[in-house]
Amino acid sequence: MRVEKHQEIIAPFAWRGIDLQHSTEWIRPFRPEELKELDSALRAVKQRGLEWADITREDFPLPRFARELARIAQELETGRGMILLRGLPLEYSPDDLRTVYWGIGTYLGTAVSQGGRGELLGLVEDEGRQVERTKYRGSKTADALPFHADRCDVVGLLCVREAKSGGYSRVVSAAQIHNEVLRRRRDLIEIFYADWYNSRQGDETAGESRAYPKPIFGFRDGHFTGLFSPAYIRTAQEFPEVPRLTRLQQEALELFGQLGNELALNMTFEAGDIQLLNNHLMYHARTDYEDYPEKEKKRLLLRLWLSVPGSRPLPKGYELLFGNIEAGALRGGVPSREGWRFVTEWRARKRAGMQSTTRAG
Repeated sequence: MRVEKHQEIIAPFAWRGIDLQHSTEWIRPFRPEELKELDSALRAVKQRGLEWADITREDFPLPRFARELARIAQELETGRGMILLRGLPLEYSPDDLRTVYWGIGTYLGTAVSQGGRGELLGLVEDEGRQVERTKYRGSKTADALPFHADRCDVVGLLCVREAKSGGYSRVVSAAQIHNEVLRRRRDLIEIFYADWYNSRQGDETAGESRAYPKPIFGFRDGHFTGLFSPAYIRTAQEFPEVPRLTRLQQEALELFGQLGNELALNMTFEAGDIQLLNNHLMYHARTDYEDYPEKEKKRLLLRLWLSVPGSRPLPKGYELLFGNIEAGALRGGVPSREGWRFVTEWRARKRAGMQSTTRAG
């Protein structure tokens, strides 16, 4: 593995979609003994009457599967940066499914707030919104979503129901995009490392600016990060106080879109799949889809945003997004309107009588 600034990144997470498209190495089926452990852990928390958001790793014992989940966490950080877990049974009731998914998540990291409403388990479903205007980062639309990364170390998506047609997931390596920029337009590489103004998408509080500067690519202590969402840059251009994009910035955005399409791995989501992505190393996108008219059949994904203990250090410029940029720090998420970011803070408020509802939405 070689990861140096302004040099080609040679690492397992610098891959091309064409090399993985006909491979199943990145798909990891659940094993029968692991499903039995999940059933046993589910029964244990139900007997105690715990709500899913109150469940900690200690409440959800997975003696053998825990070791495999630790290997999966390492794969996300230093391996391919993504994995698809396949075959979670959907015979569970909706409440039980949330509990099992949440329980798995406790072995990977700490859940963080996904928006001002403090969602800890996001519902990705079409509500007829337009992606250009939604404050929900596209999760409430059926539109195609461009390549982007989320505001956390790791994002998990559990497919509960598939669309009638379309809605395919696309994943691309940020490091490989970096490498292709070096090969094709080396004159643009410093543009990717410079600050770009990003919209806060309405998550700013009173007195905060609507946009903030952040680079696309960053390096620190031999660690690369490429966390980036071009839609936030384009939205920020609507604000008169934000400088207009230069010609080279416009060319960089065009190249990013072109490379994303060229290098992507295309995957179908099957009901019971859990996609896990490292947001510092991967971008994800989605094709548009046609949904069923019946609400009970509509496409539905459950989303987890996680701060993970084995995370990389982040460069300066990421403090506003992540709060703490040190390796392994509790970080990321969008502060809720009540001021908390992490499920641990939510639980503390609940114990103090300041928080009463479980956050899903």
